[in-house]
Amino acid sequence: MRHDRDWSNSSSGERQRGGELHKARYKRGWSGNSSWNTSRAHSTSSRYHLGHVDIVAVKKDCKKEVNHPIIEVREVTSNVNRRRQIMDPDSFKDYAKEMAEYITNYLENIRDRKVLPTVEPGYMKPLLPSEAPQTPEQWQDIMADIERIIMPGVTHWHSPKFHAYFPTAQSYPSILADMLSGAIACIGFTWIASPACTELEVIVLDWLGKMLNLPKEFLACSGGKGGGVIQGTASEATLVALLGAKAKKIRQVKEQHPDWTENEIISKLIAYCSCQAHSSVERAGLLGGVKFRQLEVDEKYKLRGDTFAEAIRKDREQGFIPFYAVATLGTTVNCAFDRLDEMGIVANREDIWLHVDAAYAGSSFICPEFRYLMKGIELADSFNFNPHKWMLVNFDCSAMWLKDPTYVINAFNVDPLYLKHDMQGSAPDYRHWQIPLGRRFRSLKLWFVLRLYGVENLQKFIRSHVAQAHEFEALVLSDSRFEIVGEVLMGLVCFRLKGSNELNETLLKRINGAGNIHLVPSKIKDTYFLRLAVCSRFSESKDIQYSWKEIKLRANEILEEQSLSK
Repeated sequence: MRHDRDWSNSSSGERQRGGELHKARYKRGWSGNSSWNTSRAHSTSSRYHLGHVDIVAVKKDCKKEVNHPIIEVREVTSNVNRRRQIMDPDSFKDYAKEMAEYITNYLENIRDRKVLPTVEPGYMKPLLPSEAPQTPEQWQDIMADIERIIMPGVTHWHSPKFHAYFPTAQSYPSILADMLSGAIACIGFTWIASPACTELEVIVLDWLGKMLNLPKEFLACSGGKGGGVIQGTASEATLVALLGAKAKKIRQVKEQHPDWTENEIISKLIAYCSCQAHSSVERAGLLGGVKFRQLEVDEKYKLRGDTFAEAIRKDREQGFIPFYAVATLGTTVNCAFDRLDEMGIVANREDIWLHVDAAYAGSSFICPEFRYLMKGIELADSFNFNPHKWMLVNFDCSAMWLKDPTYVINAFNVDPLYLKHDMQGSAPDYRHWQIPLGRRFRSLKLWFVLRLYGVENLQKFIRSHVAQAHEFEALVLSDSRFEIVGEVLMGLVCFRLKGSNELNETLLKRINGAGNIHLVPSKIKDTYFLRLAVCSRFSESKDIQYSWKEIKLRANEILEEQSLSK
Protein backbone atom coordinates (compact mmCIF):
# COMPACT_ATOMS: atom_id res chain seq x y z
CA MET A 1 0.00 0.00 0.00
CA ARG A 2 1.32 3.42 -0.93
CA HIS A 3 0.85 6.59 1.12
CA ASP A 4 1.52 9.85 -0.69
CA ARG A 5 2.38 12.86 1.42
CA ASP A 6 0.04 15.81 1.43
CA TRP A 7 2.42 18.61 0.53
CA SER A 8 -0.40 21.14 0.29
CA ASN A 9 -0.26 21.68 4.06
CA SER A 10 3.50 22.05 4.25
CA SER A 11 5.17 25.18 5.55
CA SER A 12 5.73 27.69 2.78
CA GLY A 13 8.82 29.70 2.14
CA GLU A 14 11.32 27.27 3.63
CA ARG A 15 14.30 27.33 1.32
CA GLN A 16 17.91 26.42 1.84
CA ARG A 17 20.82 26.64 -0.58
CA GLY A 18 18.73 26.53 -3.77
CA GLY A 19 16.57 23.53 -2.94
CA GLU A 20 12.93 23.87 -1.89
CA LEU A 21 12.11 21.79 1.15
CA HIS A 22 8.74 20.52 2.15
CA LYS A 23 7.83 19.60 5.70
CA ALA A 24 5.12 17.06 6.25
CA ARG A 25 2.34 18.24 8.49
CA TYR A 26 2.31 16.53 11.87
CA LYS A 27 -0.47 13.97 11.66
CA ARG A 28 -1.46 10.90 13.62
CA GLY A 29 -2.51 7.61 12.23
CA TRP A 30 0.02 6.46 9.65
CA SER A 31 0.85 2.83 10.26
CA GLY A 32 -1.15 2.42 13.44
CA ASN A 33 0.15 4.58 16.28
CA SER A 34 3.09 6.04 14.42
CA SER A 35 3.26 9.72 13.60
CA TRP A 36 5.02 12.18 11.39
CA ASN A 37 7.08 14.75 13.29
CA THR A 38 9.15 17.44 11.68
CA SER A 39 12.50 18.71 12.82
CA ARG A 40 14.77 21.51 11.74
CA ALA A 41 16.05 21.07 8.19
CA HIS A 42 19.77 20.61 7.61
CA SER A 43 21.23 21.51 4.21
CA THR A 44 18.68 20.44 1.58
CA SER A 45 17.17 17.59 3.52
CA SER A 46 14.65 17.46 6.30
CA ARG A 47 14.34 14.67 8.83
CA TYR A 48 11.08 13.13 9.96
CA HIS A 49 10.38 10.53 12.57
CA LEU A 50 8.02 7.66 11.85
CA GLY A 51 7.80 5.49 14.92
CA HIS A 52 11.43 4.46 15.29
CA VAL A 53 12.35 4.90 11.60
CA ASP A 54 14.16 7.99 10.33
CA ILE A 55 13.21 9.24 6.90
CA VAL A 56 14.99 11.83 4.84
CA ALA A 57 12.72 13.95 2.67
CA VAL A 58 14.26 15.13 -0.56
CA LYS A 59 14.09 18.05 -2.93
CA LYS A 60 10.90 18.61 -4.81
CA ASP A 61 12.71 17.91 -8.09
CA CYS A 62 14.23 14.63 -6.93
CA LYS A 63 13.51 11.95 -9.54
CA LYS A 64 13.31 9.14 -7.04
CA GLU A 65 10.56 8.76 -4.50
CA VAL A 66 10.15 7.52 -0.96
CA ASN A 67 7.75 4.60 -0.73
CA HIS A 68 5.96 2.85 2.14
CA PRO A 69 5.79 0.28 3.71
CA ILE A 70 9.35 -0.48 2.58
CA ILE A 71 11.00 2.76 3.65
CA GLU A 72 14.01 3.64 1.57
CA VAL A 73 15.77 6.84 0.69
CA ARG A 74 17.07 6.68 -2.86
CA GLU A 75 18.53 10.14 -3.31
CA VAL A 76 19.42 12.93 -0.92
CA THR A 77 21.71 15.90 -1.19
CA SER A 78 22.97 16.11 2.40
CA ASN A 79 25.12 14.06 4.68
CA VAL A 80 22.88 11.41 6.22
CA ASN A 81 25.10 11.37 9.31
CA ARG A 82 23.70 14.76 10.23
CA ARG A 83 20.38 13.07 10.96
CA ARG A 84 21.75 12.06 14.35
CA GLN A 85 23.42 15.36 15.16
CA ILE A 86 22.68 16.86 18.56
CA MET A 87 21.34 20.41 18.87
CA ASP A 88 23.54 22.92 17.06
CA PRO A 89 23.69 26.71 17.68
CA ASP A 90 21.19 27.59 14.96
CA SER A 91 18.77 24.97 16.22
CA PHE A 92 19.20 26.24 19.76
CA LYS A 93 18.23 29.77 18.68
CA ASP A 94 15.15 28.47 16.89
CA TYR A 95 14.09 26.22 19.73
CA ALA A 96 14.73 28.92 22.33
CA LYS A 97 12.33 31.19 20.46
CA GLU A 98 9.79 28.39 20.33
CA MET A 99 10.18 27.71 24.05
CA ALA A 100 9.85 31.42 24.86
CA GLU A 101 6.61 31.49 22.90
CA TYR A 102 5.37 28.38 24.69
CA ILE A 103 6.24 29.86 28.11
CA THR A 104 4.49 33.16 27.46
CA ASN A 105 1.40 31.41 26.08
CA TYR A 106 1.35 29.13 29.12
CA LEU A 107 1.65 31.95 31.63
CA GLU A 108 -0.59 34.51 29.95
CA ASN A 109 -3.37 31.91 29.58
CA ILE A 110 -2.82 30.09 32.86
CA ARG A 111 -6.29 31.05 34.14
CA ASP A 112 -7.76 28.71 31.53
CA ARG A 113 -6.04 25.65 32.99
CA LYS A 114 -7.47 23.61 35.84
CA VAL A 115 -5.34 24.54 38.83
CA LEU A 116 -5.12 20.98 40.20
CA PRO A 117 -4.24 17.92 38.10
CA THR A 118 -6.56 14.91 38.10
CA VAL A 119 -3.89 12.25 37.57
CA GLU A 120 -3.25 9.35 39.93
CA PRO A 121 0.16 8.37 41.38
CA GLY A 122 2.16 6.49 38.75
CA TYR A 123 0.32 8.09 35.82
CA MET A 124 3.55 8.87 33.98
CA LYS A 125 5.20 5.46 33.96
CA PRO A 126 3.16 3.95 31.10
CA LEU A 127 3.61 7.12 29.04
CA LEU A 128 7.41 6.96 28.93
CA PRO A 129 9.84 4.27 27.75
CA SER A 130 11.56 2.17 30.36
CA GLU A 131 15.00 3.29 29.12
CA ALA A 132 16.59 6.47 27.82
CA PRO A 133 16.89 6.82 24.02
CA GLN A 134 20.13 5.57 22.48
CA THR A 135 20.12 8.26 19.77
CA PRO A 136 18.89 11.87 19.72
CA GLU A 137 15.15 12.38 19.51
CA GLN A 138 13.28 15.14 17.72
CA TRP A 139 12.68 18.51 19.36
CA GLN A 140 9.08 18.50 18.19
CA ASP A 141 8.54 15.12 19.85
CA ILE A 142 9.66 16.63 23.13
CA MET A 143 7.47 19.70 22.70
CA ALA A 144 4.48 17.49 21.99
CA ASP A 145 5.22 15.43 25.09
CA ILE A 146 5.20 18.51 27.31
CA GLU A 147 1.46 18.85 26.80
CA ARG A 148 0.82 15.12 26.50
CA ILE A 149 2.84 13.93 29.50
CA ILE A 150 4.06 16.79 31.69
CA MET A 151 1.24 19.33 31.85
CA PRO A 152 -1.49 16.84 32.87
CA GLY A 153 0.50 16.27 36.06
CA VAL A 154 1.36 19.90 36.86
CA THR A 155 -0.20 21.83 39.72
CA HIS A 156 -0.31 25.38 38.38
CA TRP A 157 1.25 27.39 41.20
CA HIS A 158 1.07 30.63 39.23
CA SER A 159 -2.62 30.41 38.47
CA PRO A 160 -4.67 33.14 40.18
CA LYS A 161 -6.82 30.25 41.40
CA PHE A 162 -3.92 28.76 43.38
CA HIS A 163 -4.20 29.87 47.03
CA ALA A 164 -2.29 27.10 48.82
CA TYR A 165 0.83 27.33 51.01
CA PHE A 166 2.63 30.62 50.32
CA PRO A 167 3.58 32.07 46.92
CA THR A 168 6.54 30.90 44.91
CA ALA A 169 7.75 33.85 42.90
CA GLN A 170 8.29 34.05 39.16
CA SER A 171 8.81 36.70 36.50
CA TYR A 172 10.13 37.08 32.98
CA PRO A 173 13.32 38.92 34.07
CA SER A 174 14.11 36.12 36.49
CA ILE A 175 13.53 33.45 33.85
CA LEU A 176 15.91 35.24 31.48
CA ALA A 177 18.55 35.51 34.19
CA ASP A 178 18.28 31.79 34.89
CA MET A 179 18.91 31.17 31.18
CA LEU A 180 22.11 33.19 31.40
CA SER A 181 23.13 31.47 34.63
CA GLY A 182 22.61 28.13 32.92
CA ALA A 183 24.76 29.26 30.00
CA ILE A 184 27.62 30.54 32.16
CA ALA A 185 27.24 27.41 34.29
CA CYS A 186 29.89 28.31 36.84
CA ILE A 187 30.19 26.79 40.30
CA GLY A 188 31.00 29.81 42.46
CA PHE A 189 32.32 28.20 45.63
CA THR A 190 35.32 30.54 45.83
CA TRP A 191 36.04 34.02 44.51
CA ILE A 192 38.52 32.72 41.93
CA ALA A 193 36.06 30.08 40.73
CA SER A 194 34.07 32.96 39.24
CA PRO A 195 34.75 36.46 40.59
CA ALA A 196 31.60 37.97 39.08
CA CYS A 197 29.46 35.32 40.77
CA THR A 198 30.80 36.26 44.21
CA GLU A 199 31.03 40.01 43.77
CA LEU A 200 27.56 40.48 42.28
CA GLU A 201 26.10 38.54 45.22
CA VAL A 202 27.84 40.82 47.73
CA ILE A 203 26.57 43.94 45.94
CA VAL A 204 22.95 42.94 45.29
CA LEU A 205 22.52 41.71 48.86
CA ASP A 206 23.70 45.13 50.04
CA TRP A 207 21.13 46.66 47.66
CA LEU A 208 18.44 44.40 49.04
CA GLY A 209 19.44 45.00 52.64
CA LYS A 210 19.16 48.75 52.09
CA MET A 211 15.72 48.25 50.52
CA LEU A 212 14.64 46.55 53.76
CA ASN A 213 16.33 49.24 55.87
CA LEU A 214 18.44 46.62 57.64
CA PRO A 215 20.95 47.91 60.21
CA LYS A 216 24.32 48.69 58.63
CA GLU A 217 25.95 45.94 60.73
CA PHE A 218 24.36 43.40 58.36
CA LEU A 219 25.82 44.98 55.21
CA ALA A 220 29.18 44.31 53.59
CA CYS A 221 29.42 47.93 52.47
CA SER A 222 29.55 49.06 56.10
CA GLY A 223 33.17 47.96 56.31
CA GLY A 224 32.50 45.73 59.31
CA LYS A 225 32.26 41.96 59.60
CA GLY A 226 28.68 41.67 58.34
CA GLY A 227 27.38 40.64 54.95
CA GLY A 228 24.81 38.71 53.00
CA VAL A 229 24.70 35.37 51.25
CA ILE A 230 22.13 33.62 49.05
CA GLN A 231 21.08 30.26 50.46
CA GLY A 232 18.87 27.76 48.69
CA THR A 233 15.99 27.92 51.19
CA ALA A 234 15.04 29.41 54.56
CA SER A 235 15.46 25.91 55.98
CA GLU A 236 19.15 26.04 55.05
CA ALA A 237 19.50 29.51 56.56
CA THR A 238 17.99 28.37 59.87
CA LEU A 239 20.36 25.41 60.01
CA VAL A 240 23.41 27.49 59.03
CA ALA A 241 22.65 30.02 61.76
CA LEU A 242 22.11 27.24 64.30
CA LEU A 243 25.43 25.62 63.47
CA GLY A 244 27.20 28.96 63.76
CA ALA A 245 25.55 29.59 67.13
CA LYS A 246 26.45 26.08 68.26
CA ALA A 247 30.12 26.53 67.33
CA LYS A 248 30.21 29.90 69.11
CA LYS A 249 28.67 28.56 72.32
CA ILE A 250 30.88 25.44 72.41
CA ARG A 251 33.96 27.65 72.18
CA GLN A 252 32.68 29.94 74.95
CA VAL A 253 31.86 27.06 77.30
CA LYS A 254 35.19 25.38 76.58
CA GLU A 255 36.97 28.53 77.71
CA GLN A 256 35.01 28.51 80.97
CA HIS A 257 35.13 24.74 81.52
CA PRO A 258 38.22 23.34 79.75
CA ASP A 259 37.68 19.94 81.36
CA TRP A 260 34.26 19.48 79.69
CA THR A 261 34.21 17.42 76.51
CA GLU A 262 32.48 18.67 73.39
CA ASN A 263 29.87 15.91 73.66
CA GLU A 264 29.09 16.94 77.24
CA ILE A 265 28.57 20.53 76.14
CA ILE A 266 26.38 19.58 73.17
CA SER A 267 24.17 17.42 75.40
CA LYS A 268 23.37 20.53 77.49
CA LEU A 269 22.67 22.92 74.60
CA ILE A 270 19.07 24.03 74.11
CA ALA A 271 17.38 26.29 71.54
CA TYR A 272 13.99 28.04 71.43
CA CYS A 273 11.22 28.89 69.00
CA SER A 274 7.48 29.51 68.91
CA CYS A 275 5.12 26.54 68.83
CA GLN A 276 3.94 28.07 65.53
CA ALA A 277 7.42 28.11 63.96
CA HIS A 278 7.98 26.34 60.66
CA SER A 279 8.74 22.62 60.76
CA SER A 280 12.20 23.35 59.32
CA VAL A 281 13.18 24.98 62.62
CA GLU A 282 12.59 21.75 64.52
CA ARG A 283 14.33 19.88 61.72
CA ALA A 284 17.37 22.14 62.07
CA GLY A 285 17.58 21.03 65.69
CA LEU A 286 17.49 17.39 64.67
CA LEU A 287 20.18 17.90 62.03
CA GLY A 288 22.28 19.98 64.41
CA GLY A 289 21.99 17.39 67.18
CA VAL A 290 20.53 19.79 69.76
CA LYS A 291 17.30 20.12 71.72
CA PHE A 292 14.63 22.63 70.66
CA ARG A 293 12.02 23.90 73.08
CA GLN A 294 8.79 25.13 71.51
CA LEU A 295 7.19 27.95 73.50
CA GLU A 296 3.54 28.92 73.77
CA VAL A 297 2.20 32.06 72.11
CA ASP A 298 -0.21 34.75 73.27
CA GLU A 299 -3.81 35.30 72.15
CA LYS A 300 -2.53 36.87 68.90
CA TYR A 301 -0.23 33.88 68.26
CA LYS A 302 2.94 35.86 69.01
CA LEU A 303 5.88 34.60 71.06
CA ARG A 304 6.51 37.16 73.80
CA GLY A 305 9.70 38.16 75.60
CA ASP A 306 8.51 37.19 79.10
CA THR A 307 7.63 33.67 77.93
CA PHE A 308 11.07 33.38 76.36
CA ALA A 309 12.83 34.67 79.50
CA GLU A 310 10.94 32.31 81.80
CA ALA A 311 11.84 29.29 79.67
CA ILE A 312 15.52 30.27 79.79
CA ARG A 313 15.40 30.65 83.57
CA LYS A 314 13.89 27.20 84.06
CA ASP A 315 16.35 25.56 81.68
CA ARG A 316 19.37 27.12 83.34
CA GLU A 317 18.12 25.76 86.67
CA GLN A 318 18.03 22.30 85.06
CA GLY A 319 21.65 22.63 83.91
CA PHE A 320 20.92 23.37 80.25
CA ILE A 321 22.89 25.89 78.19
CA PRO A 322 20.61 28.18 76.11
CA PHE A 323 22.40 29.18 72.91
CA TYR A 324 20.00 29.87 70.00
CA ALA A 325 16.50 31.20 69.34
CA VAL A 326 14.37 31.74 66.25
CA ALA A 327 11.91 34.62 65.99
CA THR A 328 9.39 34.09 63.21
CA LEU A 329 8.04 37.10 61.35
CA GLY A 330 5.06 35.74 59.43
CA THR A 331 4.37 32.16 60.50
CA THR A 332 3.29 29.61 57.92
CA VAL A 333 0.28 28.64 60.01
CA ASN A 334 -1.43 32.04 59.99
CA CYS A 335 1.22 34.72 59.32
CA ALA A 336 1.64 35.79 62.94
CA PHE A 337 4.64 37.88 64.03
CA ASP A 338 6.68 37.09 67.12
CA ARG A 339 7.65 40.09 69.24
CA LEU A 340 11.16 40.45 67.93
CA ASP A 341 11.82 43.56 70.00
CA GLU A 342 11.05 41.74 73.26
CA MET A 343 12.87 38.56 72.28
CA GLY A 344 15.91 40.57 71.18
CA ILE A 345 16.32 42.22 74.58
CA VAL A 346 16.20 38.83 76.31
CA ALA A 347 18.55 37.16 73.80
CA ASN A 348 21.15 39.93 74.09
CA ARG A 349 21.02 39.85 77.87
CA GLU A 350 21.38 36.06 77.97
CA ASP A 351 24.06 35.89 75.23
CA ILE A 352 21.84 33.82 72.92
CA TRP A 353 22.13 33.94 69.12
CA LEU A 354 18.84 35.34 67.75
CA HIS A 355 17.92 34.33 64.20
CA VAL A 356 14.99 35.93 62.37
CA ASP A 357 12.97 33.77 59.98
CA ALA A 358 10.91 36.07 57.75
CA ALA A 359 10.75 33.65 54.81
CA TYR A 360 7.44 34.91 53.40
CA ALA A 361 6.73 38.25 55.05
CA GLY A 362 10.25 39.62 54.70
CA SER A 363 9.54 40.78 51.15
CA SER A 364 6.93 43.20 52.50
CA PHE A 365 9.61 45.11 54.41
CA ILE A 366 10.64 46.82 51.18
CA CYS A 367 7.46 48.83 51.86
CA PRO A 368 8.01 51.30 54.75
CA GLU A 369 4.46 50.84 56.09
CA PHE A 370 5.17 47.21 57.05
CA ARG A 371 8.52 47.72 58.78
CA TYR A 372 6.93 48.17 62.20
CA LEU A 373 6.59 44.37 62.14
CA MET A 374 10.39 44.00 62.17
CA LYS A 375 10.90 46.31 65.14
CA GLY A 376 13.93 45.07 67.07
CA ILE A 377 15.84 43.80 64.03
CA GLU A 378 18.96 45.61 65.31
CA LEU A 379 19.03 43.09 68.19
CA ALA A 380 19.21 40.04 65.90
CA ASP A 381 22.38 38.17 64.91
CA SER A 382 21.07 36.85 61.59
CA PHE A 383 18.11 37.59 59.33
CA ASN A 384 16.61 35.65 56.45
CA PHE A 385 13.80 35.98 53.93
CA ASN A 386 12.96 34.45 50.57
CA PRO A 387 12.80 36.71 47.51
CA HIS A 388 11.73 33.50 45.77
CA LYS A 389 8.46 33.59 47.69
CA TRP A 390 7.06 37.07 47.21
CA MET A 391 9.51 39.28 45.33
CA LEU A 392 9.26 37.97 41.75
CA VAL A 393 12.57 36.06 41.86
CA ASN A 394 12.33 32.43 40.77
CA PHE A 395 13.25 29.64 43.17
CA ASP A 396 15.81 29.23 44.62
CA CYS A 397 16.91 32.51 46.19
CA SER A 398 16.89 32.79 49.99
CA ALA A 399 18.64 35.93 51.23
CA MET A 400 20.50 35.71 54.54
CA TRP A 401 22.48 38.34 56.42
CA LEU A 402 24.83 37.84 59.36
CA LYS A 403 26.33 40.49 61.62
CA ASP A 404 29.37 38.31 62.19
CA PRO A 405 29.77 35.34 59.81
CA THR A 406 33.03 34.32 61.50
CA TYR A 407 31.33 31.64 63.59
CA VAL A 408 29.57 30.17 60.56
CA ILE A 409 32.80 30.21 58.54
CA ASN A 410 34.69 28.48 61.35
CA ALA A 411 31.95 25.89 61.77
CA PHE A 412 32.12 24.89 58.09
CA ASN A 413 35.81 25.46 57.42
CA VAL A 414 37.31 22.59 55.45
CA ASP A 415 40.17 23.93 53.35
CA PRO A 416 41.83 21.39 51.04
CA LEU A 417 44.72 22.55 48.89
CA TYR A 418 42.78 22.29 45.63
CA LEU A 419 40.30 24.94 46.86
CA LYS A 420 42.91 27.44 48.05
CA HIS A 421 43.77 30.52 45.98
CA ASP A 422 45.98 33.60 46.21
CA MET A 423 43.09 36.02 46.81
CA GLN A 424 41.74 34.30 49.94
CA GLY A 425 40.66 36.81 52.54
CA SER A 426 40.18 39.69 50.10
CA ALA A 427 36.63 38.62 49.19
CA PRO A 428 34.13 36.10 50.58
CA ASP A 429 34.53 32.44 49.71
CA TYR A 430 30.87 31.55 49.96
CA ARG A 431 31.55 27.84 50.32
CA HIS A 432 32.26 28.65 53.98
CA TRP A 433 28.86 30.33 54.42
CA GLN A 434 26.67 27.37 53.41
CA ILE A 435 26.11 23.62 53.73
CA PRO A 436 27.00 22.50 50.16
CA LEU A 437 30.22 23.29 48.33
CA GLY A 438 28.74 24.09 44.92
CA ARG A 439 26.53 27.07 44.21
CA ARG A 440 24.87 28.49 41.11
CA PHE A 441 25.04 32.07 39.87
CA ARG A 442 21.83 32.90 41.73
CA SER A 443 22.52 36.61 42.19
CA LEU A 444 21.93 37.18 38.45
CA LYS A 445 18.17 36.72 38.76
CA LEU A 446 17.97 39.02 41.76
CA TRP A 447 20.00 41.61 39.83
CA PHE A 448 17.77 41.30 36.77
CA VAL A 449 14.57 41.64 38.81
CA LEU A 450 15.80 44.65 40.80
CA ARG A 451 16.92 46.43 37.63
CA LEU A 452 14.01 45.56 35.32
CA TYR A 453 11.27 46.19 37.91
CA GLY A 454 12.80 48.82 40.16
CA VAL A 455 11.91 49.22 43.83
CA GLU A 456 8.70 51.15 43.10
CA ASN A 457 7.14 48.38 41.02
CA LEU A 458 8.14 45.69 43.51
CA GLN A 459 6.46 47.72 46.26
CA LYS A 460 3.37 48.11 44.08
CA PHE A 461 3.25 44.34 43.58
CA ILE A 462 3.43 43.61 47.33
CA ARG A 463 0.77 46.20 48.10
CA SER A 464 -1.58 44.78 45.47
CA HIS A 465 -1.46 41.33 47.08
CA VAL A 466 -2.10 42.77 50.54
CA ALA A 467 -5.04 44.78 49.17
CA GLN A 468 -6.51 41.65 47.58
CA ALA A 469 -6.18 39.81 50.89
CA HIS A 470 -8.11 42.58 52.63
CA GLU A 471 -10.72 42.43 49.87
CA PHE A 472 -11.18 38.72 50.55
CA GLU A 473 -11.29 39.38 54.31
CA ALA A 474 -14.16 41.83 53.75
CA LEU A 475 -16.05 39.27 51.68
CA VAL A 476 -15.69 36.66 54.42
CA LEU A 477 -16.85 39.09 57.10
CA SER A 478 -19.87 40.01 54.98
CA ASP A 479 -21.20 36.46 55.41
CA SER A 480 -22.24 35.73 59.00
CA ARG A 481 -21.70 31.99 58.50
CA PHE A 482 -17.92 32.52 58.31
CA GLU A 483 -15.27 33.88 60.66
CA ILE A 484 -11.68 35.13 60.36
CA VAL A 485 -8.91 33.41 62.34
CA GLY A 486 -6.14 35.79 63.45
CA GLU A 487 -5.15 39.08 61.85
CA VAL A 488 -4.85 39.83 58.15
CA LEU A 489 -1.55 41.67 57.82
CA MET A 490 -0.02 40.32 54.60
CA GLY A 491 -1.39 38.39 51.61
CA LEU A 492 -2.86 35.55 53.69
CA VAL A 493 -6.39 35.19 55.05
CA CYS A 494 -7.28 32.42 57.51
CA PHE A 495 -11.00 31.70 57.77
CA ARG A 496 -13.54 29.00 58.58
CA LEU A 497 -17.20 28.20 58.64
CA LYS A 498 -18.58 28.72 62.12
CA GLY A 499 -19.06 25.26 63.52
CA SER A 500 -17.12 22.05 63.94
CA ASN A 501 -13.71 21.14 62.60
CA GLU A 502 -15.37 18.30 60.68
CA LEU A 503 -17.58 20.81 58.87
CA ASN A 504 -14.52 22.75 57.71
CA GLU A 505 -12.66 19.59 56.73
CA THR A 506 -15.64 18.70 54.53
CA LEU A 507 -15.64 22.19 53.03
CA LEU A 508 -11.96 21.94 52.10
CA LYS A 509 -12.41 18.51 50.53
CA ARG A 510 -15.35 19.79 48.51
CA ILE A 511 -13.43 22.87 47.31
CA ASN A 512 -10.30 20.99 46.29
CA GLY A 513 -12.34 18.11 44.89
CA ALA A 514 -14.03 20.48 42.44
CA GLY A 515 -10.55 21.55 41.31
CA ASN A 516 -11.47 25.12 40.41
CA ILE A 517 -9.34 26.66 43.17
CA HIS A 518 -6.78 25.18 45.55
CA LEU A 519 -6.53 25.79 49.30
CA VAL A 520 -4.77 24.06 52.19
CA PRO A 521 -5.77 23.94 55.87
CA SER A 522 -4.06 24.70 59.14
CA LYS A 523 -4.78 24.21 62.82
CA ILE A 524 -4.09 26.18 66.01
CA LYS A 525 -5.04 24.86 69.45
CA ASP A 526 -7.49 22.34 67.99
CA THR A 527 -9.15 24.93 65.74
CA TYR A 528 -9.14 23.79 62.11
CA PHE A 529 -9.34 26.49 59.45
CA LEU A 530 -8.67 27.19 55.77
CA ARG A 531 -5.89 29.40 54.40
CA LEU A 532 -6.29 31.57 51.32
CA ALA A 533 -2.99 33.02 50.13
CA VAL A 534 -2.79 35.49 47.26
CA CYS A 535 -0.05 33.81 45.26
CA SER A 536 -0.05 34.61 41.56
CA ARG A 537 1.52 37.71 40.05
CA PHE A 538 -1.45 37.62 37.64
CA SER A 539 -4.00 37.80 40.47
CA GLU A 540 -6.58 40.60 40.31
CA SER A 541 -9.75 41.58 42.13
CA LYS A 542 -11.81 39.46 39.72
CA ASP A 543 -9.86 36.38 40.80
CA ILE A 544 -10.59 37.05 44.47
CA GLN A 545 -14.27 37.43 43.62
CA TYR A 546 -14.17 34.17 41.66
CA SER A 547 -12.55 32.27 44.53
CA TRP A 548 -15.04 33.62 47.06
CA LYS A 549 -17.97 32.57 44.85
CA GLU A 550 -16.47 29.09 44.58
CA ILE A 551 -16.06 28.85 48.37
CA LYS A 552 -19.62 30.07 48.97
CA LEU A 553 -20.97 27.61 46.41
CA ARG A 554 -19.34 24.64 48.17
CA ALA A 555 -20.40 25.94 51.59
CA ASN A 556 -23.99 26.28 50.38
CA GLU A 557 -23.94 22.69 49.15
CA ILE A 558 -22.67 21.34 52.46
CA LEU A 559 -25.00 23.38 54.66
CA GLU A 560 -27.99 22.49 52.49
CA GLU A 561 -27.11 18.80 52.74
CA GLN A 562 -26.85 19.16 56.50
CA SER A 563 -30.26 20.80 56.78
CA LEU A 564 -31.87 18.10 54.62
CA SER A 565 -30.37 15.32 56.72
CA LYS A 566 -31.90 16.66 59.95
